[in-house]
Amino acid sequence: MTKLLQRVIAELEKLSEEEQDAIATRLLAELEDERGWKVRFEATTDNQWDRLAEMVRQEIAAGEITPLGDVFPIEP
Repeated sequence: MTKLLQRVIAELEKLSEEEQDAIATRLLAELEDERGWKVRFEATTDNQWDRLAEMVRQEIAAGEITPLGDVFPIEP
């Protein structure tokens, strides 16, 4: 176990059981979600990636995209 994870666990132990369970539930859901994405990415073929890239190119050419700066503006 890493030192950072040990530190997190030490902090969690200071919380009530209810708070610990709430955080544990979120962490388990996050781990499951990550496993799902890993499986999906590993199962994606080169042909599927190529089709996805072509779809994105078509959306860009058609102006069907929102510029990233509009979604995540850089604040001074």
